[in-house]
Amino acid sequence: MSARPIRLLSATLFALGALAACKGEKPAPPPKPAAVQAPAAPARTREQAIATLMALPELKTWSEQIEKHSHGAAHGAVIEDDPNPRVIGGKAYYQLSFVEDRKQNVHRRASFLVAHEGDEILVEDLDSDTVQSLAEWRRNIRNVELKSG
Repeated sequence: MSARPIRLLSATLFALGALAACKGEKPAPPPKPAAVQAPAAPARTREQAIATLMALPELKTWSEQIEKHSHGAAHGAVIEDDPNPRVIGGKAYYQLSFVEDRKQNVHRRASFLVAHEGDEILVEDLDSDTVQSLAEWRRNIRNVELKSG
């Protein structure tokens, strides 16, 4: 075997390398790391939204009163009004109501909107078709209790 084919191959490879360098081609830069994003706030499940409402002191009190006055025949419960979220200001809410659950019927006491993300709870005023914050609702309900008490 002669050295001629090896020299020819080496010369060809050198020429190709020189040609690539003349074209100004640079090696590809290393890939950039993916942008680090802050984790999104965990979404609240429907069950967590219901549990959050049932933990409110007002709803606990109502549940106890319903049980006591009905001698256990009726119970307080949170039900879903509509499985589709209600969107207010670009934010999705579960549509839930606290009800007095009797054998013969169900009586709605209050309707709530519980945010899918975050801890916001709004209360619907069905008479005026408006929503209010939980704090505002609490002030209003206490005023009604004081007037009737």
